[in-house]
Amino acid sequence: MKIIVFGAGAWGTALAASAGSRHAVTLWARDAAQSAQMRATGQNARYLQGVALPASVAIDSSRPDALAALAASHDLAIIATPMAGLRGLLHTLQASAMPVAWLCKGFESGTGFLGHEIRAEVAPRLRTGVLSGPSFALEVARGQPTALVAASEHEGVRDALVAAFHSPSLRVYGNDDVAGVEVGGAVKNVLAIATGLCDGLALGLNARAALVTRGLAEMTRLGLALGARADTFMGLSGLGDLVLTATGDLSRNRKVGLLLAQGKTAQQAVDSLGHVAEGVYCAHTVVQRAAALGVDMPIAKAVVDLLAGRLQAADAVAQLMGRGPVAEKV
Repeated sequence: MKIIVFGAGAWGTALAASAGSRHAVTLWARDAAQSAQMRATGQNARYLQGVALPASVAIDSSRPDALAALAASHDLAIIATPMAGLRGLLHTLQASAMPVAWLCKGFESGTGFLGHEIRAEVAPRLRTGVLSGPSFALEVARGQPTALVAASEHEGVRDALVAAFHSPSLRVYGNDDVAGVEVGGAVKNVLAIATGLCDGLALGLNARAALVTRGLAEMTRLGLALGARADTFMGLSGLGDLVLTATGDLSRNRKVGLLLAQGKTAQQAVDSLGHVAEGVYCAHTVVQRAAALGVDMPIAKAVVDLLAGRLQAADAVAQLMGRGPVAEKV
């Protein structure tokens, strides 16, 4: 199989490296200087320093207007850009015959759309899917055991993603609930900021467990309102991704919460990372979309107020704990 990965960040590079041991892979980077560095050193020092790229991974930096022609010679296209880049690449690939899947997790700023909703608007004939689940790029690149979910309404797209990425160290499960998988991938980033704040304030393990559990309820409520199935949120892209991102030390979104607990502003926290933390950029859109659907998401709303500077860390905790008693339910 010939695979092209658009986006040479940590996650795109990790999947290219993983698949490159079995398939011919082209890894496209927008930055020509980064491409030259990767070709010269055999690794992506900017995002995954020390991880060698297989010889079967070709590095490309073609101009954006040449990407449709570049993709045409491949069997599968993977979009590994941040959420802000998804619309443009789907438009570029709209006439492609091959399956196209994206890795980005979030709601599009401005429209509030999930990935499949963007696809429906700009490339309705394209056969697409999303690859998601609990996964830190560095561990995937190192070949450490990982499980992902390939979601698509098209069985052929799910099969292509399994064929491309399933390996002894990477298990890929199929799912046809695209909305559920996408909501899980987007909302867990916001909840990880809240959990990082909880840990940074040393509120204890009880508080962390409460945040993760009630955060899962918020995620599920929004997913159901967007047409997802409840059982999806008990799987890899729901509970699995939430637990990893909320508790793992490699989580950029959790790190933002830790920095907010130290008194940093949202901008200071983001600047210190050097990488994209999607939860910062999509938190407002998550809450906005939920409000339009009449879905209550108090934890996510507290994160938005924290990021905007309308609420201090200790006040956010007091606000959440001061809510009136309710029955436990989704």
